[in-house]
Amino acid sequence: MNPDTRSRSRILLDGVNRSAARSYFYAVGYTAQDLEKPLIGVAVPYAEMACNYHLPDLAQSVKEGIRAAGGTPFQFNTVSAHDGITMGTEGMKTSLISRDLITDSIELMTRAYYFDALVVLCGCDKTIPAAGMALARLNLPGVVFYGGTIMPGHWRGKDYAVGSIFEAIGAVAAGKMSVEDLHEFEQVVCPGPGACGGQYTANTMATVMEIIGLSPMGANSVPAMDPRKKEVARGIGAQVMETLKREIRPRDILTRQAFDNAIACVAMTGGSTNAVLHLLALAREAQVPLTIDDFDPISTRTPLYTDLVPGGQFTAVEVDRAGGIPVIAKRLLDGGYVTGDTLTVTGSTYAQEANKAHETAGQVVIHQLGNPLKATGGLVILKGNLAPDGAVVKVAGHERPYHRGPARVFHREEDAMDAVTAGKVGAGDTVVIRYEGPRGGPGMREMLGVTAAIVGKGLGGEVALVTDGRFSGATRGLMIGHVAPEAFVGGPIAAVQEGDMIVIDVDNRKLAVELSDDEIKKRLDAWQPPPPNYTHGVMARYAALVTQANEGAILKP
Repeated sequence: MNPDTRSRSRILLDGVNRSAARSYFYAVGYTAQDLEKPLIGVAVPYAEMACNYHLPDLAQSVKEGIRAAGGTPFQFNTVSAHDGITMGTEGMKTSLISRDLITDSIELMTRAYYFDALVVLCGCDKTIPAAGMALARLNLPGVVFYGGTIMPGHWRGKDYAVGSIFEAIGAVAAGKMSVEDLHEFEQVVCPGPGACGGQYTANTMATVMEIIGLSPMGANSVPAMDPRKKEVARGIGAQVMETLKREIRPRDILTRQAFDNAIACVAMTGGSTNAVLHLLALAREAQVPLTIDDFDPISTRTPLYTDLVPGGQFTAVEVDRAGGIPVIAKRLLDGGYVTGDTLTVTGSTYAQEANKAHETAGQVVIHQLGNPLKATGGLVILKGNLAPDGAVVKVAGHERPYHRGPARVFHREEDAMDAVTAGKVGAGDTVVIRYEGPRGGPGMREMLGVTAAIVGKGLGGEVALVTDGRFSGATRGLMIGHVAPEAFVGGPIAAVQEGDMIVIDVDNRKLAVELSDDEIKKRLDAWQPPPPNYTHGVMARYAALVTQANEGAILKP
């Protein structure tokens, strides 16, 4: 029996009583024949910035594919906050908040217009998990399509990923680079549209979307400005129609085994710590049980096989040249690190799709089985009296596993940045930045500016950083984020004082302050929360509804 591919849109468009609705479609060029076909929503997060600048153009190709396959596309826009532009300012607090706002806006538009299926384009970091979250929440046939990586910048005979610009700022502060060179560098490090080019958050989550099954394998790793991308986009349009005809729904795809596969790919590629937050949030929308404690065992048993920036040598462009994300999928499958019978958006299984991979002969980006860069994956969950509900650190292989040093305590990112650039943070220190959590910020700002400044000043191997905020996927070094509970709600990080000894023991999964339980309790009993940074508007509303980082910083219903 053939499914009714217009089961939703006919409610909006069919019959005498819907004449007025049809008239508004005719006003912008739709025909009566168009309105007799499945109505496919095409969601485009857009702002005039690099990650998403090209998405409206790609959407045109997606729409061509939908029309050719017998559907009628309906494009709508949603917001996008650019992490790199807002980094180090109050504006960065909007980034994580935008993830949930984008999810909400896609849900609202879909409920308003009765789309039969969806294609959700995405580019900058939070648009990708938002795309998956919206599909999982609505549980309509749909496809996630990543706009692609930026090309590397080229400066003085060498290629650079965009994260290098933040470390260059630290190098200027350390007197290792001139301001003139920095200005020259900033002109070329981002040569055109596309998302940040290392295995930062965008490319991590783009990899996740293929591995978990919401994006067709091979679609996301094609770079933004590659001529192939438009052809891929047309294929996405055709694919959503096939997904609709087969009645494949996101929650058919998003099983617990699929989430385990996704965690393994983050570990295997040295991906961003933000994947922990986003996978927890996606699991909530898919109604799949997943906790922060599920990440470490999977990462521990999954070797690091990809040599990618920021922990390694290569950018996302080289992943494409090596054969793309399907090669990563095949390596995970052949190594026994994933479950191969999970469903993908194409209707084929993970194993069937991964076995189609075409690996470039002689490529060195994705190491061969038996030759990992590191025996265990990049994601590590720490706990202890400083983070009883967990904290996250990315260990790409070269970071030291142990640090013990006095706390340098800051109540906001800007104060820590000023101290680092002014030379007031020294070797052996542990920088503690608090009141930057989901509620305290609100929004868990990424600390790439501070972490990159520490590395740029040559202190990356001697200084650690602990925060209830987040890190960019471009962060490297011994940097611990997502400390839960956060300081604003009275987590133990609120009790830390200047000079307290902080111990970070990665091998033993420990994050602790050398204080007795009685002393921590005494300090917290005398503690008072600071006044909220925002008392009205979207920021205050978010702070009132958001959960802690170990729950994905998701909004309560």
